[in-house]
Amino acid sequence: MKRILIPTDFSDNAWNAIGYAMQLFKNQECLFYLLNTYTPVIPNSRFMAPMVNGVRIEDAIRSSSENGLIKTVNRIRSAFNNPKHNFETISSFNLLADEVKDVVDSFNIELIVTGTKGASGMDEVFMGSNTVRIIKNTKKCPVLAIPQHFDYQSPSEIAFATDFNRFYSQSELEPLINMAIAFKATIRIVYVQYEIKALSELQQFNLNMLRKYFSRVEHYVHTVSELSSVSKTLEVFSNELDIHLLAMLHYQHSYMEKMTREPIVKRTAFHTQIPLLVIPELGMEVIHSPKEPQMEMV
Repeated sequence: MKRILIPTDFSDNAWNAIGYAMQLFKNQECLFYLLNTYTPVIPNSRFMAPMVNGVRIEDAIRSSSENGLIKTVNRIRSAFNNPKHNFETISSFNLLADEVKDVVDSFNIELIVTGTKGASGMDEVFMGSNTVRIIKNTKKCPVLAIPQHFDYQSPSEIAFATDFNRFYSQSELEPLINMAIAFKATIRIVYVQYEIKALSELQQFNLNMLRKYFSRVEHYVHTVSELSSVSKTLEVFSNELDIHLLAMLHYQHSYMEKMTREPIVKRTAFHTQIPLLVIPELGMEVIHSPKEPQMEMV
């Protein structure tokens, strides 16, 4: 049974991510962990009351979190009614990214599905700050970020962005390969070229290894010239080839790192219009003893 974590703040953005996950895995046996974190305001003055109408503020916020999770599970069952799907809820007083990391460790989570909400106009960003924190904090499983207004499409066209400078292990790419097999998808390896020149010997070797790993699925290699930024280039590529899912590995100097560090004026055009699968670099995590979160069967 696949174990999937879905953080939620009960917003429309979070519900859209939940709906995507329910449809993406509708034919698979899954155990979904729905997580809501809360951080009550800690009174910093003796004039601030710890209670309102006889109820402790922290208790009220915890109750709201727990009730919100129950309502979300009921809404999922009403909307999708899939006997293959089971649910557990986790309500925790913690920062979201820290709690996600602990839950991944505690329950052997295989995938995190989260919404990512962009702003508009001059304030537009690559993705929400919470999503970026989750991606940067998560070292043991992929993160699938779903745009706020994305309507579900079966991922039959998947782009894998790489510069061929890093050797990928097969275990790192297994989540992407398995998804491509499950949905009979085509993988399009896309290389964003800063300047026109032949691949180095190392790059060619890594490309050959990727072809070997992807031998079980239909795949193609695309070399595209960088436009104003990596993010803009990948957006144009995805639009032109009707890509349903963009995947990349997250490691030092990766495309993912470059995109999160691009100056805001360079990434204002990137609207995160399609789901993004971020695969962590393996072998970098230090094992620790996580705390026990509060979990309820629903």
